[in-house]
Amino acid sequence: MTRTRSFCQDDTHHFVRESQIASEIERILNFVDRVYGAFGMTVKLELSTRPEKALGDPALWDQAETALTEVLDASGKDWKLNPGDGAFYGPKIDFHVEDALGRSWQLATCQLDFVLPERFQLSYRDEQDQAQRPVVIHVAMYGSFERFFAVLIEHTGGAFPFWLHPEQVAIVTISEAWNDYARDVQEKLEAVGIRTAIDVSSDKLNAKVARATKELRVPVVVVVGEREAENRTVSLRLRGEGPKGSRDLDEFVTWCVEQDNVQY
Repeated sequence: MTRTRSFCQDDTHHFVRESQIASEIERILNFVDRVYGAFGMTVKLELSTRPEKALGDPALWDQAETALTEVLDASGKDWKLNPGDGAFYGPKIDFHVEDALGRSWQLATCQLDFVLPERFQLSYRDEQDQAQRPVVIHVAMYGSFERFFAVLIEHTGGAFPFWLHPEQVAIVTISEAWNDYARDVQEKLEAVGIRTAIDVSSDKLNAKVARATKELRVPVVVVVGEREAENRTVSLRLRGEGPKGSRDLDEFVTWCVEQDNVQY
């Protein structure tokens, strides 16, 4: 996935006034924090400056690099300089993420471009009806989807967060006698959009739990048996944390919906 023959990139272009550069890039930095925070990732920032084969007036490059430096300094975030690694049309802020093996991958990028608006003679009309040259900010939030997912898999070791995991809750039965109640639990969860897996096999309980937590890396496992069926409860286990006691079924369903509601 990191060496594909083709890839998809989430590329956006923000057309702004020079006076809007700082506020717009601040919004982008905050958005990067929100997106990568949802995946449990920490990003490191680099400012990449003018390469040898750069287009445009060096004065425009100096202006763009100064603008990015001021925004990064004002953000309070740690960052480092990466001389000569900018795009051919402008300097950029690169966002790096480490995978589980400690390898650094450049994913998101934010590129400040004074050159292409000049070359394409772009303009807008200001409040005095005067023609002005905009600045373009090129943004790719994930870099490429293929590389992002490759890094995410390495970063998590397949133990995806609850909201992202293809099977969010695994339901396992103590014995086949409680299969009907297990299916009731599954129906209530799936009715509110929670993705489930159910193990009603005749395997021993420990084997079922191990399969769900260690092989499938399911974030939440619930065990149901006679006591749970009688009381309309589930016995809750969280990945990496172990048993969490008994929960009322309706309260558990509500909790799952809350865990699934990730905003970014």
